[in-house]
Amino acid sequence: MWIGLYDHDEFDEKHLFIKHRPIWKTHFYSPRGMSDMKLSEMSEEAKREQKLFDEFIIDNQVIQ
Repeated sequence: MWIGLYDHDEFDEKHLFIKHRPIWKTHFYSPRGMSDMKLSEMSEEAKREQKLFDEFIIDNQVIQ
């Protein structure tokens, strides 16, 4: 529950990381990628994925 895998949103690479809190989800990705898409333009599922990516990867500066 503490280890995750994320897809780098700029490069086609996968990275392991330690999560800042336990969550069952293990694979994180950004539906937005490198585009300028806003959350309001995404489906509910894509919004949920983007928010989790932002929380676990962007906000905690995991991205390499």
